Amino acid sequence: MRPTLSLYLLGAAVAVLFIFVRLIETLKGLLKSPSPGSFWTTRSQLANTEPHKGLPDHPSRGVQ
Repeated sequence: MRPTLSLYLLGAAVAVLFIFVRLIETLKGLLKSPSPGSFWTTRSQLANTEPHKGLPDHPSRGVQ
């Protein structure tokens, strides 16, 4: 193998490893403390099965 090709493959392997490590660190951070408004659903949100209460009826409607 030519030295240039082996250096290229070594650089590509290091880049892939770096991307993989950063991805794992990001996922660990998201699972530990998800930011507000994120698309991750927490366990407490899954456990909350109460139906959402809508707006109360306006008193002038006469609905009782």
